[in-house]
Amino acid sequence: MTSPVPTVQPGSFLTLHYRLGGPAGDIINTFNDKPATLCLGTGELSPAVEQCLIGLAEGSRKVFELPAGAAFGERKDDMQQWVARSLLDRLGDPAETYQVGDVVQFPTPDGQGSYAGAVVQVGHPDSPQALLVDFNHPLAGQPVVFEVHLVGVL
Repeated sequence: MTSPVPTVQPGSFLTLHYRLGGPAGDIINTFNDKPATLCLGTGELSPAVEQCLIGLAEGSRKVFELPAGAAFGERKDDMQQWVARSLLDRLGDPAETYQVGDVVQFPTPDGQGSYAGAVVQVGHPDSPQALLVDFNHPLAGQPVVFEVHLVGVL
């Protein structure tokens, strides 16, 4: 007698290969490397992307096409914020130099996690070393292709 094939449920622990891409190309692609491991509901994937996985059986391969804004929300102008160099020096290496396109990690207020933003401008008229950082997800407001090969479900 064979055991039923496990399927993805909320809170499932997964081993999978996946690719997230938008009009400009892939943001992440694990297909040419080791598979990723993650637990649903912990914020590692957006809720919309996680929802695509619910009910999939172990071993499944699938491609999902999500319309603009569905996977990571719409782009929000207020998610671009100026960050003072003094804050960056306190949080990291004071000798670090920053360029447009760099991704900068920031600790969450409780110190238990982190979030990232991409540098979109270096220097402000009032503060030449300040950075304009975009905290929107790189795929916010864009159509997204989510490809998955579900290796294991626990």
